[in-house]
Amino acid sequence: MPLTILGVGTSVPRHRISPAESAAMAARISASTPERAALLARIQRRSGVNLRHSVLLESAEHEAGIDGRMPFYGESSPSTGARLRAFETHAEPLALEAARRALADADLAAERITHLVTVSCTGFQAPGFDLALMAQLPLHPDVERTHVGFMGCHGALNGLRVARAFVEADPNACVLLCAVELCSLHMHYGWDTEKVVANALFADGAGALVATGAAGAAGAAADAPPLQVLASGSTLIPGSSDLMSWTIADHGFEMTLSTKVPAAVATHLRPWLERWLSSRGQPLAAIGSWALHPGGPRILAAVATAVELEPHQIAPSAAVLRQFGNMSSATILFILERLRRSNAPRPWVALAFGPGLTVEASLLG
Repeated sequence: MPLTILGVGTSVPRHRISPAESAAMAARISASTPERAALLARIQRRSGVNLRHSVLLESAEHEAGIDGRMPFYGESSPSTGARLRAFETHAEPLALEAARRALADADLAAERITHLVTVSCTGFQAPGFDLALMAQLPLHPDVERTHVGFMGCHGALNGLRVARAFVEADPNACVLLCAVELCSLHMHYGWDTEKVVANALFADGAGALVATGAAGAAGAAADAPPLQVLASGSTLIPGSSDLMSWTIADHGFEMTLSTKVPAAVATHLRPWLERWLSSRGQPLAAIGSWALHPGGPRILAAVATAVELEPHQIAPSAAVLRQFGNMSSATILFILERLRRSNAPRPWVALAFGPGLTVEASLLG
């Protein structure tokens, strides 16, 4: 029984940071010389990001500039404990907002949910924001909960695979999937070229979707045929384990993002993608729309080159990157929401990349 998506919702923190403020913050915590500060400004301009939202921003403006708006990052790097306490404070409101919007979009009462799948790689807490969703939506105490943790930018696609398995196993299942990522909690102090690039890309956001089996979707109001998840796939690019990593250190979670990632994607993606789609009876040329996780502009460009996509085909992903930054696992849900609202041509392929180097994919139609 195919997983049928009934509703999608997203949310971002109230305040956002401009490229100029991002460059100023990066220079203060990472640049020890004017030359490095100038390089950081160039990295920011080339990031493909115009605006990013952060739970750490305390106001829309401040006479002291970004230092006054984001005092969390002072003279010394906050400890991992301080960063995770901030996650505990700020993850719940974002998750609740996205989940409520997804339920409203599905025109479905929270009591109908039987399974809850949560996703995050930027914070750990137990009890976690899943219990906040249980208590405040509210969900029934018997809802079955599963957490997909520390999977990186493709985590929402892993969560979608879990949701699909629940629906295939239980025709009465109705799943709420919610991904919340607070990437701004993990800005890196000091000069490390791979980490300062990550500092320029990542942002905060949450996405959610409500899904059930085809039978459960019968009668649901829709302007287009129900959107179904038809297949999922995964591959590990050989010899790539050192190209991308996400590790826990004394001062936050640290991202390693090698400049070799785009080349690895460009070399290995298409052969695997063609085999995977062919096994599902779909030639590459038949794909109507693409939900590409925008890890950064170079990764988007590498995918476009490998798959021979036109600029308009990567435009939804580039727009999300430009308007919101890279929100790790939540980002793909922002793109799916955009495609769904525009009634984009089907079938769709959703692609995301994560530590490994791993490729995760979903086929939707």
